[in-house]
Amino acid sequence: MGVLNVTPDSFSDGGRFLSREAAVAHARRLAAEGADLLDIGGESSRPGAAPVSEDDELERVLPVLEALQDLPVPLSVDTRRPRVMREALAAGASMINDIEALEAPGALEAVAASSCGVCLMHKKGDPATMQRDPVYGDVVAEVKAYLAARIAACEAAGIARERIVADPGFGFGKTAAHNLELLRRLAQFADLGVPIASGWSRKSTLGAITGRPAGERLAASLAAALLSAQAGATILRIHDVGETRDALAVWLAMRNGDIRGTA
Repeated sequence: MGVLNVTPDSFSDGGRFLSREAAVAHARRLAAEGADLLDIGGESSRPGAAPVSEDDELERVLPVLEALQDLPVPLSVDTRRPRVMREALAAGASMINDIEALEAPGALEAVAASSCGVCLMHKKGDPATMQRDPVYGDVVAEVKAYLAARIAACEAAGIARERIVADPGFGFGKTAAHNLELLRRLAQFADLGVPIASGWSRKSTLGAITGRPAGERLAASLAAALLSAQAGATILRIHDVGETRDALAVWLAMRNGDIRGTA
């Protein structure tokens, strides 16, 4: 899942693809590099980020979404607002990626009314404050229980399990220690019975480990992507598509015993 941030303030590439032209060009690059899915976001959810209005989010996302309808890969929209979900789906989105796991009033209904896929993510708190000393008893058990409850809520609303992906939400209301424990035990999330997404690309925990700023975390991001894939994640949300596909190709060649069509 290639990341396309149409925002001025995302943590690693804020402002680079804010114009429609720049965003569309970058999306085409990501697809050419081998992205299987593109995730378009018009509101930053980095730690400390302030919310934007629905109108601003729509003005950022819809023109890009409409301009990319000819791409041969599905398009996801990263939003927590039901109105944005409805308008994005009407404009051709194939998936909704929601950091609030469809908890907003009307979100379940917005997704249930379509045939789209949905990614349900766990977070603790709001982006503006979520990294202020988050506390868990057992982070894996608590995150799994939350995601299981949201999957059940989706099914009760008429969203088939086959449409659902779950994301533990690395970096969303978690310390570096929490993130590493979730990664260490990521295989346990298979119990949820849905595909698992993992988003480690360029995140601050990798900076804490390596001491490198966001723009210099490619090697660390590749390591986290490979560890996630080894633990069973089937969707990797990443910024660096070509490099990640190369790393995965080597791992798959080793695992499968041949080098044909590994990526």
